[in-house]
Amino acid sequence: MSLIAQLTRHKTIEALQAELGSRRDFRRVLGVWQLTAIGLGGIIGVGIFVLAGQQAAANAGPAVALSFIIAGIASTAAALCYAEFAGLIPVTGSAYTYGYAVLGELPAWLIGWDLLLEYALIVAAVASGWSGYVVNLLAAFGIHLPVALQGAPGTGEGHAFNLVAAIAAFGVAVLLTLRTEWGARFNTLIVAVKVIAVILVIGVGAYYVNPANWHPFVPERIVGVDGAGHFGYKGIATAAAVVFFAVFGYDTLTTAAEESKNPQRDLPRAILLSLGISMALYIAITLVITGMVSYTQLGNDAPVAMAFEARGMKWIGAAISATAIASILSVIFAFMLAAARIWFALARDGLLPAWFARTHPRYGTPHRTTLMLGTFTALVAGFFPIGEVAKLVNIGVLSAFIVICASVIVLRRRKPDLPRAFRTPWVPAVPLIGIAFSIWLLSELAAVTWMVFLLWISIGLAIYFAYGIRRSHLANGG
Repeated sequence: MSLIAQLTRHKTIEALQAELGSRRDFRRVLGVWQLTAIGLGGIIGVGIFVLAGQQAAANAGPAVALSFIIAGIASTAAALCYAEFAGLIPVTGSAYTYGYAVLGELPAWLIGWDLLLEYALIVAAVASGWSGYVVNLLAAFGIHLPVALQGAPGTGEGHAFNLVAAIAAFGVAVLLTLRTEWGARFNTLIVAVKVIAVILVIGVGAYYVNPANWHPFVPERIVGVDGAGHFGYKGIATAAAVVFFAVFGYDTLTTAAEESKNPQRDLPRAILLSLGISMALYIAITLVITGMVSYTQLGNDAPVAMAFEARGMKWIGAAISATAIASILSVIFAFMLAAARIWFALARDGLLPAWFARTHPRYGTPHRTTLMLGTFTALVAGFFPIGEVAKLVNIGVLSAFIVICASVIVLRRRKPDLPRAFRTPWVPAVPLIGIAFSIWLLSELAAVTWMVFLLWISIGLAIYFAYGIRRSHLANGG
């Protein structure tokens, strides 16, 4: 077989669908609402409790609501493409598996390898952010951790290890190892509390909205010392590029396809439900908090809580902080679940050693990849200041979005009559919108992000040509 033929070999849609019927790697225990909760857990977190207010103060003013709408359009285009593939190929692996079926083995390996790093870094970064809320809450009750264990080196005087972040990352890994449905029920409970709390915040806050705070809705443009545009329509676009990364996360639920009771029906529904609910809450809360206080007061680490405290409702501010702790924990759950299943799928296809592609004999979970990820993310969260490193996650999800949107166009041309449980509307317009927005946002990323990304991809290529190209199941007729 020529090198070109080796690099472009792929699994057919029909073969993947046939394999699905015979596979028993996972237990089918997840319904549509548990899947939706995984998606909501991955989407609603730092974005709704932090980014909305911060971007209003820094870039968009009250028009940050428009920034979320712009970001939502881009994310919706990708979500509709994900929904088509999720119903067509309900197999663990998400964008990796979809790329394997349409673009070939090497592109699929690269996107899977990329997503593995992205999801792991999200877990570590979110665990680090979560620890700050917990340390502050413990301090409010008179419980003080030793200074050395309050943060990673470089994050504060005397800090040596972020103990709370490490416990969070490894603890979620242990929970996901036991039984998927136990973790899913716990996550569903957390997400329900989170959504109810956000609705309560919107409902109560609406009574304190002063429309005068929305004027001007689009503040006059200011060019800061950094040369970037703030406020004006340029500020809205700048904020959209930032908050975009708060409106993905639904892709995590597609990695649990083989644990879904009825994947062809439930996965597309869960994708669209999770994004739709999240977008409604995001837009509503941005309008409420910018209506309660001037947007200039929202540039802090807890803007939603601050808006209520500024109106004399400190008890709601405290409740919001407690809710934020639960909300961010569900994000760790969603991305840990996704990362473990991406790793499992790579190993099951022979691109990584088969030792990783084993499920627990009693619990039916990918325990090896989950616990190894738990250990890795706990160490990263414990020892490294994660702020700058967290920017690396952006490039992975945007690359995956481009692959998914392009694959829908390609597959519609190759096999237009293939039965689809869900069809992306207005093809190719919708996928092209997703591709265009993703390319635009990729162009906004810093040079250092691209350098680290290319380094990680180079390592992936080395592993593929040294191991995967010869050991993959397709290479051996599997």
